[in-house]
Amino acid sequence: MIADEPIPEQWPWLFNGFRRYCVKYARRNFHGVRLSKSSAPLPLDGAPILIAANHPSWWDPITFFILSRDFTSCQHYGAIDAQAVEKYRFMKRAGLFPVEMNSVRGAAQFLRTGQAILKRDHVVLWITGQGQFVDVRQRPLGFRSGVGHLAARMTRGWVLPLAVEYPFWNESKPEVLARFGPPIAVKDHGNRDGKAWTTQIEAEVTQTLDALNAEAMTRNAGQFTSMIRGRVGVGGVYDLWRRSTAWITGRRFDASHEAPS
Repeated sequence: MIADEPIPEQWPWLFNGFRRYCVKYARRNFHGVRLSKSSAPLPLDGAPILIAANHPSWWDPITFFILSRDFTSCQHYGAIDAQAVEKYRFMKRAGLFPVEMNSVRGAAQFLRTGQAILKRDHVVLWITGQGQFVDVRQRPLGFRSGVGHLAARMTRGWVLPLAVEYPFWNESKPEVLARFGPPIAVKDHGNRDGKAWTTQIEAEVTQTLDALNAEAMTRNAGQFTSMIRGRVGVGGVYDLWRRSTAWITGRRFDASHEAPS
């Protein structure tokens, strides 16, 4: 039995401040942050939630900070590579705890800390199950066993699948797309071991990601709820010409690519 570790110290003002920064940063760098309207309802009963996601991009932690706004009255945590903490030390006080990758000691540390977090009410722990950047089209997803062993140590709460991707649609900036799969009640699988949990979690995230991929290919923003609206247009001489043309013809200028020239 792995002993619990103390809960990582988190400064709420720093977490909230960094989340606001993530919103502004995403607005500058993406056309929009969108959550699928077909996402499963979120489990907001106060029980602990383990969110297991795919890991396509450097942007994933920023996406998670933005999505965390939908989990009201919850405290949020996540694991981060111990080497990355050396570059971004403030993240340790924003709810991200360092984990030594690819070592037995790091795996044990991850389980101890994760287990301690998920014993509390009103907490959400965000985990990328693949442990490294993986293209959204790769199958199988190749989840590592840590997320399953952590789920096996939960005595209550939920495991929530999450799929994310960052496609380019019709504007110069990409989209952030996310979709939550059906939550898995821990109480319904009390005797499941870590290997079985990993298999199910990977299957559920795969199914959620397949559905998100299909929605992404439609390029239909109407299938999503816009959480953040970013910038449109190319800028520079190109938009200056279009703005001037709109003024001359008496039309309202729309910087989006699909607007009339």
